[in-house]
Amino acid sequence: MKWVSAISEARSSAEAVDALEKSILSDLEEGVDLAVLFVSSFFKNDFDKLPALFYERLGCRVLIGCSAGGVIANRREIERRPAIALVAASLPDVSINPFHLDQADLPGLDASPKKWQTAFGGAPTPNGITALVEAVEKNAMQTPVIEMPDPHFMLLADPFTMDVERTLQGLDYAYPNAVKIGGLASGAEGAGQTGLFVNKERYRSGIVGIALSGNIAIDTIVAQGCRPIGNPFSITKCEKNLLVEIDGQKPIDVLQTLYQELSEPDQRLMQHSLFIGLAMTPFKENLSRGDFLIRNMIGVDARTGAITLGALLREGQTAQFHLRDKETSSEDLKWYLAQYQIEKKPKSARGALMFSCLGRGAHLYGEPDFDTRLFHAQLGSVPMGGFFCNGEIGAVGRTTFLHGYTSCLGIFRAEEG
Repeated sequence: MKWVSAISEARSSAEAVDALEKSILSDLEEGVDLAVLFVSSFFKNDFDKLPALFYERLGCRVLIGCSAGGVIANRREIERRPAIALVAASLPDVSINPFHLDQADLPGLDASPKKWQTAFGGAPTPNGITALVEAVEKNAMQTPVIEMPDPHFMLLADPFTMDVERTLQGLDYAYPNAVKIGGLASGAEGAGQTGLFVNKERYRSGIVGIALSGNIAIDTIVAQGCRPIGNPFSITKCEKNLLVEIDGQKPIDVLQTLYQELSEPDQRLMQHSLFIGLAMTPFKENLSRGDFLIRNMIGVDARTGAITLGALLREGQTAQFHLRDKETSSEDLKWYLAQYQIEKKPKSARGALMFSCLGRGAHLYGEPDFDTRLFHAQLGSVPMGGFFCNGEIGAVGRTTFLHGYTSCLGIFRAEEG
């Protein structure tokens, strides 16, 4: 397994294709099994032709990609300027199953896992197992029952036409042990303007992706960039996404008390960067970083003291208020990368994809290439590429969610054993 990445800031798409083809093929002499393409919205007039150009020029087995408000590769983050990023990999022992679906193609959430698996092309079968099954069937013997591991998914969706949260619920149901990573295409101003790429085709709606199985593993990092304030509390009354009561008190009263206990900088931050964290590990006694799903505070009803949140709630759920700023976002990603070094032995990492929110980058940090520098400071020369998303896909606990203001990383390596 080998991964490489390249980036071009050429203002001509033809020049960019030439430069990227030369760079990728000179670094990946083994041949391109997978190409992942992220194209700045400045090239929107070329979205229809670029997938076929790259697919044919690279001679790749599968190409996947999307339009982007900013692209990432080769230690660079190019935002709001013309650029194309390309990540390519040689994956000789990996099955790659590309797909495109529109909203109407999705089964209902009450449908069987089999229907969801069928919608996404079914679980790809590694080449060796395929040969075994074919040999048995050819000899008219009974096909053996083979327990296959779930494939892993990389997903790119149109934010205007796809219910991504429903899609992720269905995928988690059908493939509970699969890694799902990805993001929402960006750079478009409305429906029909998005570029979603599969092999030679450009799609304007729905979701595209790949299912990967065989000798491949994906380690994930979901850095939500928040820190807790106050103490955890229990939701004692709620209605759908309306938080009515916490620990027997009105939420607004709890917030007013908490405000008085904070430092002046945190009081200022609370006025525009306050979030709520919902515990995803309910039986854990001491909750810490990574145990919370961060969600937006949408509004406060001054009359009732209730708070509207960007998530469905349930009574008895543990939650905690959180704040976000650039220092916290930096420390959060740095902590996760350090933990990965300790736990995952990054020497086995061969490549990575980063799906980062449009609200991060230079807009958040006041300087370019910030998250990318953190990644390479911890993981060295591992080839990495990606893009700035309208929403990021990654798991908290064992459940996959659509996030905001987050950097989600998929780090690829050969499957151990």
